[in-house]
Amino acid sequence: MKRFFQSEAGAVILWVVSAILLAATISPWLYQAGKWFGGVSAAGDLNALAEWLGNACRRASFNRYFSRSLVISAVVLLPLLLRRIRYGAGLVTLRIPRQSALIQVAAGCVIAGGMLWATGAVLEACGAYAPRSPRVLGIGKLAGGILAPAIGAALLEEWLFRGVLLGLWLKFARPLTACLGTSLCFAFVHFLQPPAGAVIAAPGAPLAGFELLGKILLHFADPQFFITDFAILFVVGMVLARARVRTGALWFSIGLHAGWILAFKGFNMIYQSVPVHPLHPWGLGGSLRSGVFPLLGLALTAVICHFVLRRFDSARVIR
Repeated sequence: MKRFFQSEAGAVILWVVSAILLAATISPWLYQAGKWFGGVSAAGDLNALAEWLGNACRRASFNRYFSRSLVISAVVLLPLLLRRIRYGAGLVTLRIPRQSALIQVAAGCVIAGGMLWATGAVLEACGAYAPRSPRVLGIGKLAGGILAPAIGAALLEEWLFRGVLLGLWLKFARPLTACLGTSLCFAFVHFLQPPAGAVIAAPGAPLAGFELLGKILLHFADPQFFITDFAILFVVGMVLARARVRTGALWFSIGLHAGWILAFKGFNMIYQSVPVHPLHPWGLGGSLRSGVFPLLGLALTAVICHFVLRRFDSARVIR
């Protein structure tokens, strides 16, 4: 056991566990700070960006603060991981022209976003989704609710999971094994969501993060959630990891990731789920990223990516 934790694989496990524990520790403090800033922005005359951030802080639940705390913790602890694993040897990245990089980002975005929207359109035609009441969406709403998360999450998570972690795994494992390991880690981290209806009575209390973490871990005892949600996140991770290995760069993966977020959030702004539809709960879960039907759409996306990636294939660069 001691030898394992002294290895690079053990260092990754320790980094993940440490990030989760740190997130549980700081999330109540981040929650208090966010609510304080939300109150200040509501009372004061601030610029548009600060007001938008303040509104987001006021609306966000403790679950959202825990999620953001997890990202912050992972980034803060990352330098310790990089020192431990002598970062660099596994990140073989093919240098490609800027035009090719833009083409890869655009292609990935169109494929992922288009297929996810098509999946939603089919579900809407089947009656599983219904249009929301018409509302005016301003530029600020679109930028803050769709564009910013798509760009920010795609860049940060692809650099972290497919850049750093996958690069690390490629140092001591074959590409397929590295993709599987990274995808399991990616799914597990995104799996850290509390059960529906979970409520923390005192989110500002020092141990509120650990209380939420306990509720989150109960998901592993729920076969339905594990199959309909975890499976999709794992397949998403595999598609992104294989794109990274085959192209030798992160551009196509960034495009796929951004496309999925754009379509997911955009579709949710226009349509809402019909809870009593027969597809629930196995065929369709609480959103477009949950259920057997979205999993089939994702599998078709993976097939399309397999053939499109032949244009950018450079898997021979990474051994």
